[in-house]
Amino acid sequence: MADTQSNHSKGLLLTGIGGLALTVDIPLIKLADGNNWSILLMRSGTTFIAAIIIWLVWRALSPKAPQLIPGRAGLLVAGLYGIGSITFITAVYNTSTANLVFILAFNTVFAAVLSWMFLRERPRPATLLAMLAMVGGVSIIVGSSIGTGHLFGDLMAVCSAFCIASAITISRSSGKDMGFTALVGVLLPGLVAAYMVSKTGFRVDAPWWIIFNGAVIMPISFFCLANGPKYISGPEVAMFYLLETVMAPIWVWMIFAEVPTRNSLIGGAILIITLIAHSAWQLSEGRRRRASLARQLA
Repeated sequence: MADTQSNHSKGLLLTGIGGLALTVDIPLIKLADGNNWSILLMRSGTTFIAAIIIWLVWRALSPKAPQLIPGRAGLLVAGLYGIGSITFITAVYNTSTANLVFILAFNTVFAAVLSWMFLRERPRPATLLAMLAMVGGVSIIVGSSIGTGHLFGDLMAVCSAFCIASAITISRSSGKDMGFTALVGVLLPGLVAAYMVSKTGFRVDAPWWIIFNGAVIMPISFFCLANGPKYISGPEVAMFYLLETVMAPIWVWMIFAEVPTRNSLIGGAILIITLIAHSAWQLSEGRRRRASLARQLA
């Protein structure tokens, strides 16, 4: 029992660190103050280099280091993460931070729908209700952007959420270790960004922020969040992803005085409340099933 409690505490600590690290991604991108292709080039390049160094050290210390890209499924997952990175950076420069992180939280709905369609994992009624509520929340956010110049950025955020959900679904279907695949996947947007920078020119006024983001923040957040499920349940890990949804707009508001619109706050509140309520329900259901199983085995 003591070991179980220790592992649970370790899992909470890991995912807490990973979730908090992820909240500063968007503020660091904005602090670097450059054009989107230059930022994407530096962020992708430093993340890729950091991932390769970590993998080489791991491989030198242990023969059980995971593959960088495990087979065809790995290539597809890496490509999806790469496209998602391009649409994410595009959204950063074309919509508000609040809209972006609220819409990205919508990836849970996409993941549920894709799992239903391709993995035959039928959502429970409570999950379907949560999905409907989240569709309503995102509709409020996107609808308020029509005619404001933010619609393109919102659609790019939706594309990014869909790419993430697709990558998660394929990873689950393959059953392979995709720990480094998301980090290696940044090579695709890096190459695209390099081509665009050669045409438009390179401009990053404060490069140290984006180097720190790519070389330190991204590897830490991916490593911690990817290892959390070893110690705690999936719903508990998912709740820590909400830290970015809640905290990133606050950091940007404090640093850049970027105030979310009323409809963005309404839609975001619907998303956050729905996600927290659904995650709490999943945890409760999981505990109830474990308790029932324990009574049957007793």
